[in-house]
Amino acid sequence: MQPSLKITLLAASVCAALSMASPAVADDKKGEGESETITIIGDRNAAQKVPGSAHVVSEQELEEFKYTDINRALQQIPGVYLQLEDGLGLRPNIGLRGTGTERTGRITLMEDGVLIAPAPYAASSAYYFPTFDRITGMEVLKGPAAIKYGPFTVGGAVNLLSRQVPVDAEGQLKLEIGENSERRAHFYYGDGSDNFGYLVEANKHQSDGFKTIDRKGQETGFDKDDYLVKFRLNNDYGSGVYQQLDFKIQHSTEDSEQSYLGLTDADYAANPYRMYGVSELDNFDGEHDQYAINYYADLTDSVDFRVTAYRNETKRNWFKTEALHVAGSRNSWANVVGALNDPTNNTNDVYFQSVLDGADTAAGDQIEVRANNRAYVSRGVQARLDWDFTTGSAEHEMEFGIRVHKDEEDRFQRNSFYVQQNGGLVLDDLGAWGNAGNRVQSAEATSYFITDKITVGDWILTPGVRYEDIDLERQDWGKTSTRLDADLSTRSNSVSQVLPGFGALWSFNDNASLLFGINKGFTPPGNSPDSEPEESWNYELGMRFGNGTYTSEIIAFYSDYDNILGECTQSNSGCDVNNQGDKFNGGEAEVKGVELQVIGEFAKNWPVRFTYTYTDTEFGSTFENEAWGDVTIGDSIPYIPEQQAQLSLGYDNSVWNLFTNINYVDGVCTKPACGAFQQTDSRLIVDLAGEYKFSDAVAIYATIDNLFEDDGIVAREPYGARPDKPRTARVGVRFNF
Repeated sequence: MQPSLKITLLAASVCAALSMASPAVADDKKGEGESETITIIGDRNAAQKVPGSAHVVSEQELEEFKYTDINRALQQIPGVYLQLEDGLGLRPNIGLRGTGTERTGRITLMEDGVLIAPAPYAASSAYYFPTFDRITGMEVLKGPAAIKYGPFTVGGAVNLLSRQVPVDAEGQLKLEIGENSERRAHFYYGDGSDNFGYLVEANKHQSDGFKTIDRKGQETGFDKDDYLVKFRLNNDYGSGVYQQLDFKIQHSTEDSEQSYLGLTDADYAANPYRMYGVSELDNFDGEHDQYAINYYADLTDSVDFRVTAYRNETKRNWFKTEALHVAGSRNSWANVVGALNDPTNNTNDVYFQSVLDGADTAAGDQIEVRANNRAYVSRGVQARLDWDFTTGSAEHEMEFGIRVHKDEEDRFQRNSFYVQQNGGLVLDDLGAWGNAGNRVQSAEATSYFITDKITVGDWILTPGVRYEDIDLERQDWGKTSTRLDADLSTRSNSVSQVLPGFGALWSFNDNASLLFGINKGFTPPGNSPDSEPEESWNYELGMRFGNGTYTSEIIAFYSDYDNILGECTQSNSGCDVNNQGDKFNGGEAEVKGVELQVIGEFAKNWPVRFTYTYTDTEFGSTFENEAWGDVTIGDSIPYIPEQQAQLSLGYDNSVWNLFTNINYVDGVCTKPACGAFQQTDSRLIVDLAGEYKFSDAVAIYATIDNLFEDDGIVAREPYGARPDKPRTARVGVRFNF
């Protein structure tokens, strides 16, 4: 028997045994005062009644391990794939059910029900990601359950929940210190009355990082600040029409010494936590602002209305080493990609390695450092009407929704050129702004959806349809420093799509149910007229069990792509600067797999959570493009592991607790060809966390991530082999008031 098949059967057996032994539905109730206007599922009990794949992670569960890295928190949800990059969770790469993972650009990413990627239609790469330190819950929808939350309906949606305005006065202060000079301070306080409430929140998080730059020392960490203010205004609860107005203002900054340069395999084997000295200037400088106004009205006993206006502004300049130009050539990208990802194919690998090791550059040679300066604006209005009614024996929960949205990405970038002397970089040519790109990508989109949750006896049916109408445009001034009409070239693309979906849930007894779903998957195309939308048909079939002790489910899924899209970005090692942001048609593909999850208690005060995903992916066409390289029929989609599993268990008696988290992920192919230097290592990561409460007001806690210091290669993009963070300990104290 194949090892992978053994693991699959073992995982299925564990899930089935736990499910049959004591089936249950967990009872995670909403916290008092939580606003229903920002959730898309509600709680785990509500998720069990969704005719499709729906998962909720509560604030209490997030508190178990005190994670500040969403990659670690999302591992407990099946069907989620993560392409690690910096080991710190600064820029997660998340996919759902076989979608691409890079820059979380292929899923619908939201915060409090609002699109949060910097430009989700025009340039969906999430170079901004909400500070996970302040997130109090996560909701994940896949399959037909996600059609209300486009535009990305192939994989699904992730909704991150920020803290809500409390009903009564409450506050908290957390102070943490950890290895690598990690320091965090998190504070919030809020209060409410009959007609008014407010919340203020601040988070400061710093670390020197776990890598060491040659000849410079350890300065590969980050400094992040995040501030949030919310207000609530409402009339009396006994009014004829209850109305509520919520305001949200959020501001964050990030300064991090992060580079696109990884390591050669030889250098990685010697020291995986090394960084080359040529990256000494690499730095990410980012800023994000969000403004949102939400209006809610309980019009009648059966009709609710809500509308949200939002605006997100993001700026970032990623100053990073791009290339070594030999003898003045400005076309030597192969020196970077070849030397770091495949030394055998690079004719200059010996010289390039000497430069990486600190040797002076030869006369006429230059090191290119690019200021990837970009500004984003995303704004829109979305509205929803909920109508509950009855026809005969059928109960209906109908929802009508509309969103009018605009976004844009403004690139104004510069290449500067340095020489290396005595182990340091010396400026040789500053370069002019615009010489590495001067263009604006924009999108205008209008979307509608209508769904009906129909309950008839033991059945819940959810027919629905979504409509997306999108206009995309790129204005390009080439490599100029001005924006004159004489230099302008323009291209555009547009698409309209009707996206139906249907789900069904049959509760054949008090503890068990069957579910089925089908939906049309869609991803917007690029702004090139040749770019077509990504389209698929997605299917799922599963079973749930539950009572007061356990909740469990097993779901098989299948996605049949008519056209899968690849995207050309700097981070996937090989795209020309003129093509960055372009999307390429990839033809047919298939993704199929199984998701398992069991959550509950195997004894009093002993919680357990088991998650497993098996996935098989396959391209159905032979082609070549910059995003994926050479692709042959039967090749796998990059960064999608065949097997991944997590087991979390612990003890919690409400005074003290101790939890362990065991996560296993198969090695993956980083390119479809899966050749030499195009694979990662499998990994087994163990995390520990414990807490002791002196009282309801004071608690201390400690965590250890990567207890056994697994140092395998977790990614090869961008530009070389990369590790996860090593064993890292933190201690903290929490004050409630």
